[in-house]
Amino acid sequence: MTHSNPNSLRQVFLLGYDDLKARLTHRLGSAELASDALQDAWLSLENVTLIGPVHRPWPYVLRIAYNIALKRLRREREMVTLDDARAALSLVDDTPNADRVVGARLELAQLRQAVAELTLRQRQILFASRLDGVSLQELADRHGISQRMVERELKRAVLHCAERLDRKIIQRFGPRPREVSTKEEVSTKETEK
Repeated sequence: MTHSNPNSLRQVFLLGYDDLKARLTHRLGSAELASDALQDAWLSLENVTLIGPVHRPWPYVLRIAYNIALKRLRREREMVTLDDARAALSLVDDTPNADRVVGARLELAQLRQAVAELTLRQRQILFASRLDGVSLQELADRHGISQRMVERELKRAVLHCAERLDRKIIQRFGPRPREVSTKEEVSTKETEK
């Protein structure tokens, strides 16, 4: 049977709606998408201008609905929400919360106090070595002391700051630290003066 006007196509649509929906649901894998596509197809049939007669109206209407569903799926794939983009890029909000800000400020104040408690030479060696990347040999030349003495001053400064900040220092290389007796500490302090 040949159909040449939009009203006859809408009649085929209405009479075969359940079959159209079942076929589209099977093809698309979603009853909701099939229903949306059929609704859009109905609206398309309202404005369709036929160029010639339609010899097979049911497959024609099915094809219109199927193409509409495919266009909808493509649009949905192309649309990316901000949450999707963040998840895809694995972005994490690095902005610290109020507790972290307060904690960091407190820790900075403790570090300033610990650095202020160091001797002038320890402070200079610590800053030059850790902040400016000056070699130990260069620091020894600057201060007129041995490289070993620079290493000791640097170690004392780092340990002092770690102790004040209640941090544990992990020794990465070198010999294990030995226990220092109070006599050795006193003699070391006297040689510094």
